[in-house]
Amino acid sequence: MKVPYVGVLLNRAMYKGIPAGKTQTEVLAFYEEGGKLHGIKPCYFRLEDIQPGKSTLWAYVKKGEKYRRMIVPMPRVIHNRALYFSDGEKGKLNGLVKGNIAVFNRWNRYSKPYIQDLLWSDALLRPHLAHTVRGTVENLQTMMKKYRQLFIKPNSGSIGFGIMRLARQKNGWRLTYAAYENKKRIWRNVDFKNSIPALLRMKLHGGRYHIQRQLPLATYKERPFDLRVSVQKDATGHWQVTGMVGKAAPHGRFLSNVGQGGRVYPLSVLLTDHPKLEIKAVEKAVEVFALRVVYKLERSIEGLADVGLDIGITDGGTPLFIECNGRDQRYSFRNGKMIREWKATYANPMGYARYLLNRACEE
Repeated sequence: MKVPYVGVLLNRAMYKGIPAGKTQTEVLAFYEEGGKLHGIKPCYFRLEDIQPGKSTLWAYVKKGEKYRRMIVPMPRVIHNRALYFSDGEKGKLNGLVKGNIAVFNRWNRYSKPYIQDLLWSDALLRPHLAHTVRGTVENLQTMMKKYRQLFIKPNSGSIGFGIMRLARQKNGWRLTYAAYENKKRIWRNVDFKNSIPALLRMKLHGGRYHIQRQLPLATYKERPFDLRVSVQKDATGHWQVTGMVGKAAPHGRFLSNVGQGGRVYPLSVLLTDHPKLEIKAVEKAVEVFALRVVYKLERSIEGLADVGLDIGITDGGTPLFIECNGRDQRYSFRNGKMIREWKATYANPMGYARYLLNRACEE
């Protein structure tokens, strides 16, 4: 019996690097392992390789020890690992689905306020969320009267870029933000009392930012930490938590993102500063919460099957929602030396693709 192809949709830079083995954060070897496990063959292509009305396309396929570009039948199932922004690209992806091709994680970049609003509508999730408002000067002034620490965040973005912190001081407020000099990132502080700094006013003009109360995150060695939680559908077609790994901010900073200098730790290490918290109980609470989050999101986001959630905890172990990443980069598990979980983040999408293929054959 011929092994069916499953498509992995990549952006241009990753695709271009396939022959030289330079695919950025994607590890194609793990897709290959997952494909063998589930009896499918991954093939890799770009959105532009798909021609409407054609039953074949050019794709990279592993042959022996090398990847070769060849013509393959149009896969019936596609795992999207690329980011798209234009209406034309969105229309092309939607057209595939209308043509009875299953594309999971079809559209994997959503604005943070959109995700926040979806979750806020669930009364059981609401206590785990930060109070969030649209980024305007008026809203900022209102939030400054309510809270001592605030974040001003871009509506869209990744790995913490563009996030600013506003914290009450003895004699006013301090704005902390990242700036760049000679291609090097430096942190700057602006202290003020009543008049909001021009830089912050400029950022809030145009509706590209939102304002959030700073969540009361637990700390490790006085550094706030959170967890990257991989939540994926697997070969059963159901959601499950693939793994979770901790990320702590650098000393004196507030961002735990690895791309912003955060360090990766197992949860067991992070909880050494919290002896009253039992690791199994915290893991279970985070798992239950993460699953509730994705159950809520998939009601509004068609084709959702693979996300990376950033979830913090309080000193008492209560989960707190920080962010949903529609294209989880997965490398936190590599950095945390959690190789089994890292490989599983690639194998599970292949298993889910197998599930979708089987279901299509039954219909």
